[in-house]
Amino acid sequence: MSQNNSFSIKSIIELQFKTSQIRDVSYNSFLPEFTKLQTKRSEVYMEKKDDSTIVFKIKSNDITAFRASINEIISFGKVIDNTLRIVDNS
Repeated sequence: MSQNNSFSIKSIIELQFKTSQIRDVSYNSFLPEFTKLQTKRSEVYMEKKDDSTIVFKIKSNDITAFRASINEIISFGKVIDNTLRIVDNS
């Protein structure tokens, strides 16, 4: 990532799940989309934690790239949440 700006933005987002099985399904579902988050202006790392959590680490060179990365993660979270609600109501 180039350092043309005088600052960078770093953030950590944790999505916590009821079970490690739900975490694993969610993680595997997001993997195909994950490569789209890697750009020259923003890097995103995703990892599973032992406590049924997925952690996203974001480092961006500018606020616009940071916002785009955050929006993708939030959209992913909404899809997972909506899917779990449908499954729970079935």
